Amino acid sequence: MTFPATATFGTAATLRASSMLATPRRASATRHPVSLLRRALTLPLMVLSFSLLAGCGQDEETSAARDEASEKTQMQDQRLRVAMLQPPRSGLNPLTDDAFKLSRWSTAETLIRLDADGDPQPFLATEWQQLDPQTWRFTIRPDVTFHDGTALTAGQVVASLTAATQAVPKPRILDGVEMHIEADGENAVIVRTADADPLVPNRLSSPQLAIMAARAYAQAGHVDPTRAGTGPFVLTEINGIQGATLERYDGYWGERAELAGIDADYVPDGTARGAALRTGTADVVEAVPVSQVALIDPSLIHEVPMPRTNTLYLNTVSGPFQDPALRAAAREALDRGAIVRTVYEGRADVAEGLLGPALAWASELRQPLTQRTAAAEPDGTRITLGTFTDRAELPEVAVLLEQQLEAAGFDVQQEVRQYAHIESDMLAGKFDAFILSRATLLDSGDPVAYMFSDFSCAGSFNIAQLCDPKIDAALAKAGDLPPGPERRQAIIAAEAEILKADAAIPMLHERVIQGESVRVVDAVRDPRERELINEHTHFVQAADAH
Repeated sequence: MTFPATATFGTAATLRASSMLATPRRASATRHPVSLLRRALTLPLMVLSFSLLAGCGQDEETSAARDEASEKTQMQDQRLRVAMLQPPRSGLNPLTDDAFKLSRWSTAETLIRLDADGDPQPFLATEWQQLDPQTWRFTIRPDVTFHDGTALTAGQVVASLTAATQAVPKPRILDGVEMHIEADGENAVIVRTADADPLVPNRLSSPQLAIMAARAYAQAGHVDPTRAGTGPFVLTEINGIQGATLERYDGYWGERAELAGIDADYVPDGTARGAALRTGTADVVEAVPVSQVALIDPSLIHEVPMPRTNTLYLNTVSGPFQDPALRAAAREALDRGAIVRTVYEGRADVAEGLLGPALAWASELRQPLTQRTAAAEPDGTRITLGTFTDRAELPEVAVLLEQQLEAAGFDVQQEVRQYAHIESDMLAGKFDAFILSRATLLDSGDPVAYMFSDFSCAGSFNIAQLCDPKIDAALAKAGDLPPGPERRQAIIAAEAEILKADAAIPMLHERVIQGESVRVVDAVRDPRERELINEHTHFVQAADAH
């Protein structure tokens, strides 16, 4: 034990006591010289004892501080294990759907990110302006380095985005979009489109348009994302379809990541993912199946509303549902709550419209529909109902929906196949009714593209074969507006026109079940599935775990 400086007080007291003995003063008749000596010797010993206790107290405080610092260091040295739903399809090529994995690991970043309402926010671009209907200027964030140590420059932004525009096939976000990018000085780029496009900033938020270092494109026809991003984690190893390894990037332009790294494993089997969460072999688990939830501690389960709607599409061009009154009868026959309770075990949301809780503003803006078509009596009308097996719950929905429609007077014939074997017939209008689980935001984070594709006269995914000038006009109005409140209001107005046609009857909005260890703090629960682990994700300290 080290004595603190106050221990020297004992020596000074001893000297003072000695001087008292060296210079005797008149003692009282009852005080003996031995008593004086005893008192003089006792004083320095008492002071020394207090000093020793003080020294021990300071040592304990120092030890506690060291322990806390050590625990904090250990926390920062911890790695997070994540069980991913699917292995990559293209070797983690950022120009494909694999880009969403890179985004969820916070290794690849885009010029723009979206807020909860789907409005664009700064990311690798700090600001932007629309110079004319077809031209945009984006200012590049300064002092950003790629994971290989090279600098983020306007020139590399141009090279990265140009590679995306020239890819075969193109990233989905660029379908039907002609885009040209050029540098504007050292710290800005100009983006030009062939047609006026108010969603250019939203498009640039797509993970498929992440900005990568030059090394990523070194091999013709192959994009390698290792050590090529700008995020708080650097991708260091790709282990085929088994997993990937990421380390904290200490040169990150933002806040330093709290985790030391991420170990990602691909676990396509839902039962195995559930087991990984139960046994603690994974800290974060994507898409826990509903069938596994009852076996797992509820504190590990988190439900995230998805921008995905389970919808019944009705053929408006051929067959019985050409009649709006029969479409209205099908709409009134549906018991959405029963489907949610039985097939989804309560882990979904009954649909009020095409757009669900993943877009909070939709329910806030939506108004009750008026002037709905009155329902006719089906009187045994025969209809074909199709769906596919690739999503396990859809055949179950079809069985329950058949019962509900037959109870209303329809005669229902089911046809269920794998999606690859039924898609062409579905799009060709070979079914009277079709059940589809449909993403409503797609890549831009904006629902207009989905609504145009599914419900406009020129829509490429128009299962209902719908063509209504009122709907086209409403979609055109929404599509011409910039992101923001006015556009959102126009989107809800277009949704109302679509719902009035009864060509698509939304049944429920799906949720994804995300598993997290109780030790994990600030894993991201993102309806768009663009984020999962970021710089703020960390493990709870031991003292806080109880």
